[in-house]
Amino acid sequence: MTYVFPFFGQSARLLLQKKSTITIYTKMKCFILKGKLHRVSVTGNDLNYEGSCAIDTELLAAAGIFPYEKVEVYNINTGERFETYAIKAEASSGIVALNGAAARKAVIGDLLIICSYALVDNENAKACSPKVVMVDSSNKIIDKQV
Repeated sequence: MTYVFPFFGQSARLLLQKKSTITIYTKMKCFILKGKLHRVSVTGNDLNYEGSCAIDTELLAAAGIFPYEKVEVYNINTGERFETYAIKAEASSGIVALNGAAARKAVIGDLLIICSYALVDNENAKACSPKVVMVDSSNKIIDKQV
């Protein structure tokens, strides 16, 4: 008897054998860079906000980052690294603002790298290419690599 069900975002096949043992078949997966905002400047901090990283909607779309998606943030100025989630800020505003606890991880003017990742089958990883967005000092897009 074979069952297929969601298993940590994967399809796994369970084969129930005569001795009631369960065998799980799954493909190897790896995390691949999906989208990157390179050298964005922090424009605001709000410690009392519930949490997250507000990012100009145009920047999110250019990097392929979804609202409420988990992102990793790397502070170029301090070497600090942390995780949070992205939320939409006004389009064409250049806003990159850290909220809640993340507000303690950078100050206005710090340069950040913001990355999102995807979990893909190893066999499909070679075909993946990230959306990398370069910005100027006002967080306006100057180059996109897709």
